[in-house]
Amino acid sequence: MAASRRAAIRRARTSTWDRFAASDPGLLRLMAGLRTVGAIALALAVLSLLGIPVTELVAGAMAAMVATFAIKEQRIRGQAATLALGLLVALAAMSLGALLNSRVVIGDLFFLVLIFGAVYARRFGDRGTTLGLIGFQVYFISLFVHADGPVLPRLYLTLAVAFACSAVVRFAVVPETPERVLNRLRRAFRARLAQLASTQAELLDADPERLDKVLGDLRRHTARLHEAALMIQGRLEDGTRDAAAATLLQRRVADAEITAERLGVLLLNARSAERADTLTLHLPNAPVPASADRARTGDATVTLRRDLKALHLLTVRLAPKDRGTGLAQVRNRLLGYREEENLPPASPAVQDVFRGLGEAARAVLGLRLALVGPEDEADDTPEMTRSREEFEAEDIAISGPEETEEDRTGLRRRTTRAAFQVCVGSALAIVGGELLSSERWYWAVLACWVVFLNTSSTGEILVKGYRRLIGTVFGVIAGVALAGLVGNHTWTAFGLVLLFVFGMFFSAPLSYALMSFFVTAMLGLLYTLLNTYSVDVLVLRIEETALGAACGIVAAVLVLPVQTDQRTDEQLRTVLGRLRDVSEAAVEQLSGGPAVDLLDMARDLDTALDELRSSTRPLTHPITPLRARRRTAGYLVALLETCAYHARSLAATAELVPYSKSIAADPRLARAGLRITRNLDVLIAHVLDENAEGEVTTGASIASMLESGGSGALRSGTVTFRVLRHLQRLDEGVAGLARPLDVPVAGREERETRRQARAA
Repeated sequence: MAASRRAAIRRARTSTWDRFAASDPGLLRLMAGLRTVGAIALALAVLSLLGIPVTELVAGAMAAMVATFAIKEQRIRGQAATLALGLLVALAAMSLGALLNSRVVIGDLFFLVLIFGAVYARRFGDRGTTLGLIGFQVYFISLFVHADGPVLPRLYLTLAVAFACSAVVRFAVVPETPERVLNRLRRAFRARLAQLASTQAELLDADPERLDKVLGDLRRHTARLHEAALMIQGRLEDGTRDAAAATLLQRRVADAEITAERLGVLLLNARSAERADTLTLHLPNAPVPASADRARTGDATVTLRRDLKALHLLTVRLAPKDRGTGLAQVRNRLLGYREEENLPPASPAVQDVFRGLGEAARAVLGLRLALVGPEDEADDTPEMTRSREEFEAEDIAISGPEETEEDRTGLRRRTTRAAFQVCVGSALAIVGGELLSSERWYWAVLACWVVFLNTSSTGEILVKGYRRLIGTVFGVIAGVALAGLVGNHTWTAFGLVLLFVFGMFFSAPLSYALMSFFVTAMLGLLYTLLNTYSVDVLVLRIEETALGAACGIVAAVLVLPVQTDQRTDEQLRTVLGRLRDVSEAAVEQLSGGPAVDLLDMARDLDTALDELRSSTRPLTHPITPLRARRRTAGYLVALLETCAYHARSLAATAELVPYSKSIAADPRLARAGLRITRNLDVLIAHVLDENAEGEVTTGASIASMLESGGSGALRSGTVTFRVLRHLQRLDEGVAGLARPLDVPVAGREERETRRQARAA
């Protein structure tokens, strides 16, 4: 009894932790918050023991925060070197801030030069970005605490202690290595994969009343799994021992993601008599087919329900300690569905789900082998042996990825353009800030600086400035309330500051407005500690923030502007080009062509699509006044996501062809991809030049095109039939892109004329 209770508690604890790990992939937000809070708390403790006054305590807390969050390098040696150089930059910035504090004109001019250099330094990578950020922030701290010559020795000591405490927490208390981050990301991917498998099991038996909710969960978990896969990709190079190991893990993660997504689509198809289109998963507010038809009842449905739960079990039990004969038997049974003779009697749609289960089990096995390593082969079935042989053949063929980087020069370089924009915006903010307050004008400069961080177009800067202003307004309200409650209790105020710092870093990737709320509320407490708090000061904070954001927007519009349309067009061309590359290479390999690294190409497509999605956020934001344009942008991105899904599925299947004994190439497929490639070329040309010639062509389905070739009918369940379905959906999706991009479609006018004639 006690043993079963302990087991239940252990399972509940594991389940709770898995859900948390899935919500914060790699625990990156949690670790960033803990590391920053730990550094500030340690710095405050040491400085208080040294008898440092409250003003320098505030400076030390802010310096410890900057020294901790500014470091972006992944290797420990690089972090240590950057931290040491950062201390030297901080000492120089504090010295200049103290010396120039009373010299208004010279100080303002130097501040502008510092801002330009800090932004321009981003072109030198993570270290340049960090040193520029530290220089700007520490100079800002000198203005905040009104540093001058007599207190410089204490401020030097404060900075040294702050950076030392940051190093202790970073390297000893909350250490972070690329390998540890990658391991946590892999656990988060497993947790999200398990969540998706559980939702797919719910989809099978979901009542019509619950179907909308389950579909919403399915979309959300699919998107979160994709997000975790992209995060893993960004950590592979530094988190693995060599390029081959990185490529191996990348393949296994991509394979698991694609097969899990495909299984969800197959389940939707099995529920619908019309074989619901994959747009149901991706298009916003897409209607669920009204004529839902459950898969055949009886043994097949019971078996399917059991095996969906078995797949969830396999996904949950991916840890090295999760071994056993029972687990191996479950995996062997699911792998057996990759063979036609092992499929249970059922409708074609339900049999497709069983085939998807077999491929998903194979992907989970590959992920386990990549994470855990070889296992005992005593309980292997022929299907398990076959899967192992396929993985071994793939491993032999793996080579390290090659990366190329294109960099622009002069004013076309992003960092150079941003440096001029921020410098001009800051100059306007200084002038306007001085008019509002000669003592706290620097808040306007900080707001202008911040709205330019991690933005690439005017629209993104506008949205970020709007969100910062919203967060600041609510933060002022919270600051007024907390300042009255805290009063003169210094350590209570510092405790709340630590809480807000954690909230700031934990919420930063989720909501910029929420992060701004925590920052402003924290500043209200800091003003209380400095005995400069008043409601007027916090209201001034709102005014300075609005002014700084407005100056940043004006500079972005007038100085070397990058319009949102221009940015999105560049990203759209990249997405369409990579979609063409993936689909063309996949079809060529499926038809017997040479093997290429398709999954790496598919991941590049995903990365480009994520960048496009980010670039279109200003167009799809609720404050956008152009409603029709917002709907068009959302529809276009959703349609591209559908096309990318089918391209990834083609790539994943094509990857099996060179190494599989049962999946043979089909030369007929080479003809099937010609129309897709040609249409993508036309779309790319029209995005590049709206007056370009060419039309998107449509016509007979790809299946009928192949059957008309005289090679026989296509049989359901074959690899060619499964690939053909993705080709058909990709062909339809690419043709559908013509309307939102305003590209002419061959024969559209003639068909419309005939339709009107028939109606008449």
